[in-house]
Amino acid sequence: MSKEKDFYLRYYVGHKGKFGHEFLEFEFRPDGKLRYANNSNYKNDTMIRKEVFVSEAVVNELRRIVEDSEIMKEDDSAWPVPDRVGRQELEIVNGDEHISFTTSKIGSLVDVNGSRDPEGLRCFYYLVQDLKCLVFSLIGLHFKIKPI
Repeated sequence: MSKEKDFYLRYYVGHKGKFGHEFLEFEFRPDGKLRYANNSNYKNDTMIRKEVFVSEAVVNELRRIVEDSEIMKEDDSAWPVPDRVGRQELEIVNGDEHISFTTSKIGSLVDVNGSRDPEGLRCFYYLVQDLKCLVFSLIGLHFKIKPI
């Protein structure tokens, strides 16, 4: 891929609590690889790791979702800092643009509306919801186990 078409996205949300380090993380690499990891130690659950290559059409749709969200115009300096409840990280490279956000876990829109930058955090919140929905759909479709 040329530099102007490079696209990379990584999202992480997690915390360290009584069940250890629990997190959800996914990344889309420039070569089209989607890497997914979900670690929940609740009831001795094991880490789930999946990797799959997605088509150029999926990457283009992902890029469209990011561009339509206008997240690249935001600044996380007024967003809540990570705390004991947890942290979220979002990193995006879209051509020559590169952003990296870090904030606390967001429980609901009440947390967003009560922040010092509700408009920017709302943009982040809805983009993350869209990204999670896309990733869960891709992983679910690709790794679907047929019932007997």
